[in-house]
Amino acid sequence: MNLTMFHLIIMIGTVAAVIGIGIYHSRSIKSAAGYSVGGRSAGAPLVAGSIAGTVVGGGATVGTAQLAYNFGLSAWWFTLGSGIAFIIMGIFYAKKMRGTGLETIPQFLSLHYGKKAEELSSLISSIGILFSAVASCLPGLEIVSEVFHVEPGVAAVILVVLVAAYTFFGGMKSAGIGGMLKMGIIWFALFIAGFEAFSSIKETSYLAEMDPSQFSLVGRGWEPAMANLFSVIVGVLCTQTYIQAIFSADTPATASFGCFLAALIVIPVGLPSVAIGMYMQAFYPDVLPIMVLPTYLINEVHPLIGGLAMGGIILSLIGGIGGLVLGIGTMMARDMVAPLLRIENDRKQLLLTRVLVIAVLGVTSLIAIMNRGTEVLFWTYLSMALRGGGIFLPLSLAVFYPGHLKPTWAVISMIGSTAASLVATFLHSPIDPLFVGLITSGILIVPGLKKQLEVRSEKLEMVVAAHKLYSAADYIFKSIAFHVKHDIKGYYSADFFCETFSAIARDKVIKGYTRL
Repeated sequence: MNLTMFHLIIMIGTVAAVIGIGIYHSRSIKSAAGYSVGGRSAGAPLVAGSIAGTVVGGGATVGTAQLAYNFGLSAWWFTLGSGIAFIIMGIFYAKKMRGTGLETIPQFLSLHYGKKAEELSSLISSIGILFSAVASCLPGLEIVSEVFHVEPGVAAVILVVLVAAYTFFGGMKSAGIGGMLKMGIIWFALFIAGFEAFSSIKETSYLAEMDPSQFSLVGRGWEPAMANLFSVIVGVLCTQTYIQAIFSADTPATASFGCFLAALIVIPVGLPSVAIGMYMQAFYPDVLPIMVLPTYLINEVHPLIGGLAMGGIILSLIGGIGGLVLGIGTMMARDMVAPLLRIENDRKQLLLTRVLVIAVLGVTSLIAIMNRGTEVLFWTYLSMALRGGGIFLPLSLAVFYPGHLKPTWAVISMIGSTAASLVATFLHSPIDPLFVGLITSGILIVPGLKKQLEVRSEKLEMVVAAHKLYSAADYIFKSIAFHVKHDIKGYYSADFFCETFSAIARDKVIKGYTRL
């Protein structure tokens, strides 16, 4: 690459500015909840920034260009599928999950299937997300090594420091603000670069010489295309990082709108990388595939745009890794380590989460160093398959049909489907690991589905219990009303207050019965 001092100044300045702004806004973080879900005060732009900032990492930029270099337009499936997943999330999942007031997917599953489901889903999700973080770490190592002329080990240390600065102090808030700024940079610079690449291709005879499959979304075949699409959709819906952004929203409606906004941002962002990958195949056929995008940005566009775009790419890698390890660290802290060590103090939980985020970051870098040269999107799709195959069906049943799946069979389904996905991966099964996992999950879920009569019986028991609670409260408040003779705040008598409370109690019981 023909890297100049001007390139370096623009790159370093862009990265430093975004990270600095994120750290500045992290000053308000004083609690574990503030760190992991931003104090549940995020508006739609911040929710969208957190989601888009994480998904637009190594896979969406460098990985897409790498795949387009070999296969053309079909490389777009990752960002296209991610956008479709966010639309589905916004319509069906966001409001229901944000309304629970929880922080993690395992916590949500625990409400429906018990503690074992919580611990198991936390482990499965962590492994899956770890592979996705590796996908962003791989190009990060190569770019840092190339830019600073250092060995991979030193590059890993630099990358860890940058990611730690991005997420360690401010958690979800820093990730959200950084995500918004990063997406603005990428949209501006990368789209200019991508348009120039496509224009250059059109001006040559190369366009006519290209295989038509290069311009088809199913150029690699229907099965790989659908496998990639469903891997992304199912994986996104089961990923703590994106759900964590939903939990950070100030209201359920905000969570839903944030998902739609993220979809609008993410869907088009893969196209410039596709155009650049196809350009590089035509004019740089001998370049290292993982370096397709950085090489183009440095060699083929104006240094200002190239440096700015490279800064955005580095931020996308940092943000992608940071958001993913934040998700893993939060789950491990909340669902595994804190209960094990009996840590209940909020400040200690905050420290624990930060320490685990750094530890996960170190493991991610180590795996990436050991697997240099592998295809970025391979890790991304594998990650999605593992998360989706094990958790998707039990999670969806908990969201839409609570109480219909027996906890024991939910746990069995998670174990069996995850194991099946892993076996399919390592044995190079002709059927995509995602589909193997989902089929296995569905087979194991069927015996655990409750009959409608059982579900109605359980609901009846809950309503009866609620009735007893309201009756007891009714008695207590009426007793208070008997002894308290003065008006409450000068407006309502104690008797009136208690009668109103009793009416509300009866109303809730009646509504409970009518739902049966």
